[in-house]
Amino acid sequence: KSFNADYILVPDLTIQEINVVPQEIGRVLINLINNAFYAVNQKSKNSLKYNPSDDKSYKPQVVVTTKRLDHAVEISVKDNGLGMPDSIKEKVFQPFFTTKPAGQGTGLGLSMSYDIITKGHNGELKVSSIEGEGTEFIILIPT
Repeated sequence: KSFNADYILVPDLTIQEINVVPQEIGRVLINLINNAFYAVNQKSKNSLKYNPSDDKSYKPQVVVTTKRLDHAVEISVKDNGLGMPDSIKEKVFQPFFTTKPAGQGTGLGLSMSYDIITKGHNGELKVSSIEGEGTEFIILIPT
């Protein structure tokens, strides 16, 4: 209830319609955005410097960007949350793997998202992250 974060959408207005299952892509985006908000909320809670009126304090932010590429559409969900160590990045798309405390995550969200993008839409789902700085998930859907 007391959590606040900036949410920024940066759409590429030149993207034409592409052939996807909207409900499935919607499910993937909701999962990625929810995870991003979870990460920035955790960093906000952990930050002793957090003070909304101080310009130098941590400001939680989630940015969703779309971009038209030559043969694909790219969707990026980026946060400035906790980030992940390399050992975690290697496992995030595995079924039942979760970084959340018991009872707060099933470990199926990213696994199912990966399958929806790679198997259901012949696309790619990639992650890049720097521990302590944030995480970016990139979806590539072929056009």
